[in-house]
Amino acid sequence: MAAAKPLLGVSLREATQRKLQRFSELRGKPVAAGEFWDIVAITAADEKQELAYKQQLSEKLKKKELPLGVQYYVFVDPAGAKIGGYSQRLPNASALGKIFTALPFGNPIFQMLELKLAMYIDFPSYMKPGILVTCADDIELYSIEECELIRFDKPGFTALAHPSSLTVGTTHGVFVLEPFNYLEYRDLEYRCCHRFLHKPSIEQMHQFNAVCRPGNFSHQDLAGGDSTSLNLDSEYVYTDSLFYMDHKSAKKLLTFYEEIGTLNCEIDAYGDFLQALGPGATVEYTRNTSNVTKEEAELINIRQRIFHLLKGTSLNVVVLNKSKFYHIGTTEEYLFHFTSDSSLKSELGLQSIAFSIFSATPKCSGNTSCIIQSILDSRCSVAAGSVVEYSRLGPDVSVGENCIISGCYIITAAVLPADSFVCSLSLKMNGHLKYATMAFGVQDNLKRNVKTLSDIKLLQFFGVCFLSCLNIWNLKVTDELFSGNKACLSLWNARIFPVCSSLSDSVTTSLKMLSAIQNKSVFSLNNYKLLSIEEMLVYKDVEDMITYREQIFLEITLSKKQFELEAP
Repeated sequence: MAAAKPLLGVSLREATQRKLQRFSELRGKPVAAGEFWDIVAITAADEKQELAYKQQLSEKLKKKELPLGVQYYVFVDPAGAKIGGYSQRLPNASALGKIFTALPFGNPIFQMLELKLAMYIDFPSYMKPGILVTCADDIELYSIEECELIRFDKPGFTALAHPSSLTVGTTHGVFVLEPFNYLEYRDLEYRCCHRFLHKPSIEQMHQFNAVCRPGNFSHQDLAGGDSTSLNLDSEYVYTDSLFYMDHKSAKKLLTFYEEIGTLNCEIDAYGDFLQALGPGATVEYTRNTSNVTKEEAELINIRQRIFHLLKGTSLNVVVLNKSKFYHIGTTEEYLFHFTSDSSLKSELGLQSIAFSIFSATPKCSGNTSCIIQSILDSRCSVAAGSVVEYSRLGPDVSVGENCIISGCYIITAAVLPADSFVCSLSLKMNGHLKYATMAFGVQDNLKRNVKTLSDIKLLQFFGVCFLSCLNIWNLKVTDELFSGNKACLSLWNARIFPVCSSLSDSVTTSLKMLSAIQNKSVFSLNNYKLLSIEEMLVYKDVEDMITYREQIFLEITLSKKQFELEAP
């Protein structure tokens, strides 16, 4: 039993590396019909995000980082309720998008888009016409026998399923599978789903018979990625990740959308589509709004219409018993998986120093730092558990534990306290290039909001009462302190981040804000033009941020070439 986990890790690593190698062979080359996707579509929350995505796709195609001959589209959400988000739980992905999150491996480094395309490299060849729907902030790794294939060829919907602990099931979709007669354990099983539960309680999982128990064959290789605490002899459930809908189902939904016109409520592709499927589906879920970000008047009516539209449609499930599902959509998950998670490091080949200049020797095991496409002076120090991406750090810079540093330029002496989140953005304001750096604690909840100014004392900034922080920064509590919706006051729309003329000044100034909070010493922000994170995203200069990353890329490339020439 003790050897089971390593064996699973080896099979996942080998399967993953094969997919990565096959994708590498397609990068920068025209693909044959049926060999790859016909269309790759990315959804954007607004026109600014749409422009950012299109610019990054253009750069990738120019640098031959993606297969050619494929139609890459960016679709912006129409007016009204949004399906794309702003990555408020991982704000270093807010400006340029979660699908363009940098990963610590590859030369040049992979981003989530390339990883997604690589992991699904085998799908198009065995898929009937339809649409595959996936999220930008998760990683699915799986291993199947060489003689086996994952097929998407059945009518209706087809979803992948991963074994997970019951605790993980409470934050995912859970499949209630139809009874299945089998005599032996298999890596891949094709099953039918009786009904789909969206973020159910453990009690509901038992009530609807979603819970599986070890049978008379070995489940020693079951795993779940985020559910690494899964006791292999205990109960488990099958949770969701991506799903496919056939052409007929997609056409049915499109016709429905065209009939109703503008959507005025938030519809969840997982919760509202999948819960309508399977013979056991009932209409009750349409009235449950506990998982809804914003409840609109039309929500229940639209949900019920979708339920009746899809009722009777089958939900086929591809059970992947040798698979893992990793979510990296929050600061905590991002730091854990990139610095501490030895399983993902091994399976995906993650590096402690990825396409960077930094002479520090990474630790062989355990908790390490992670440096991605950055240039760090050899005398700079980065503590374990921290991630630095797209940044330049000078000799007298010290980064504490569990920090995220993104897009920064720090040349002067600086100490970044443990648990800091520091991310710089280029801005275009009145035709002039400016910079602003968001800085707060990695555990701060940017989404938490209050309705009145008198309640902002309930917000926390770097573990300190936000009202106390405002006093330290000499800022008055008025309506002008917040941008956007004045009935929804949060760290996301608080105007507290200074606008500066240079990138380095921007970082230095925001670090002084953090230092003032830590030392309880006054640092007045009165003389600065201040923006909220919400406003920074409106003013963001995507072109300048891409240029800054490209400059780092070229310098690293040149340095590596010089090193190769000098090597004996």
